[in-house]
Amino acid sequence: MPNYVYFLISVVALLGGYFIYGKIVSKIFGADDNRPTPAITMADGVDYVPMNPVKIWLIQLLNIAGIGPIFGPILGALYGPAALFWIVIGSIFAGAVHDYFSGMLSIRYKGTNVPNIVGYNLGNVFKRIMQLFAVILLLLVGVVFMTSPAMLLKNLTNVDMNIWLVIIFAYYLLATILPIDKIIGRLYPIFGAVLLIMAVGMTTMLFIKGYDFYPAAEMANQHPKGLPIFPLIFVTIACGALSGFHATQSPLMSRCLTKESLGHPVFYGAMIGEGLIALIWATVAMTFYPTPDALQAALGAGGPANVVNESAIALMGTVGGILAVLGVIVLPITSGDTAFRAARLTIAEVFNFSQTPSKNRLSIAIPLFIIGAVLTQIDFNVIWRYFGWSNQTLACIMLWAGAAYLYRKGRLHWIASIPATYMTAVVVTYIFMDKNLGFGVDYTISTYIGIASAIVAIGSFLAFAKKPIADAPTDD
Repeated sequence: MPNYVYFLISVVALLGGYFIYGKIVSKIFGADDNRPTPAITMADGVDYVPMNPVKIWLIQLLNIAGIGPIFGPILGALYGPAALFWIVIGSIFAGAVHDYFSGMLSIRYKGTNVPNIVGYNLGNVFKRIMQLFAVILLLLVGVVFMTSPAMLLKNLTNVDMNIWLVIIFAYYLLATILPIDKIIGRLYPIFGAVLLIMAVGMTTMLFIKGYDFYPAAEMANQHPKGLPIFPLIFVTIACGALSGFHATQSPLMSRCLTKESLGHPVFYGAMIGEGLIALIWATVAMTFYPTPDALQAALGAGGPANVVNESAIALMGTVGGILAVLGVIVLPITSGDTAFRAARLTIAEVFNFSQTPSKNRLSIAIPLFIIGAVLTQIDFNVIWRYFGWSNQTLACIMLWAGAAYLYRKGRLHWIASIPATYMTAVVVTYIFMDKNLGFGVDYTISTYIGIASAIVAIGSFLAFAKKPIADAPTDD
């Protein structure tokens, strides 16, 4: 059987996950079109703005995608077929479930942001932690997604990277403070079309040019440096399978949906779309470069950005390659701006600070951008490491919040609590074993600590999560 069949099976699995498991998740949650959504009841012309669902889907896809489903899968491809497995399974059973609950619970709680969603379901201690954690993560995302497209544009044009940083910075500021339908609502559908054309084009050219898919793939850890699959691949490939950053983005679109049933295509479906993008780039990395050592050499010559440039131009020619690279550049830019926007809204929510007057939006946005500008001067790799772990930790907490919501409702909480338990083991193991970010503990000991933490977490959840949280709103 030719290896490209495995790619096609993966695509079918992702689509099947959307049509089958996505509907199961929506049914368990209890989406109800008889409930008026915040877009209708709280319309303010700035953040609560009813929009066309197709437009919302494209915006959601661009909001959540960032550079993660490209750079992450390229790095994850070093491990071999395990990357493909995690992208497919993670997207269906963890990432899309996470995104769905972060969006739908926001709708049920009047368009609130992730700290309040977590607080209403896990208690005020977690709420306070998440208020700080979410803003820090969003700042890191904004900086990562400001620096990475500037690097790509520098490679494409030979214009100094700092000039591109200033241009992107100015765009982010406008997108952060203007009403959501003025820039984001108008440009994102166009950007979304470029992105989809790029993804389809890269895949099509692999077939047309007769590439042997996954020529060196073996059912073993193929990482040239022998790095362990667990927990590293689950942190390396985040946005293409499961990402806590998405929990900060789904509430932006929860304020624009006019019916709860649209949560399935918008929240669950956009994550499946991102999974397809991640699958394509993992496939390109494992196919265009015939061995993990060849991929490692390309990464060593310029990181994932170099892999994007080399493969896009070789597969699609100079013009097509430039268009493909531009499609990649669009992703981080269209997530970085909404990261700063979400940070503004999260801070405003903490202090109950109205965001209707433009001066109020500026009073939060300007200090955020000053901090962001300072962070762009820190080594990109350091920022990326902190982003990777904090991103998956936030995803883990959001899944526990979704599980707690279902548990109190007497519904099947396992759709959220099982991935939450697994990711607890991942993030705890990672922070203990990592020598740069964490404690540098022996790998085996760190793994045992991670597994023990996951067992304690699910045990505590089953023992205490059913108790009602004081002051939490009801959606009955």
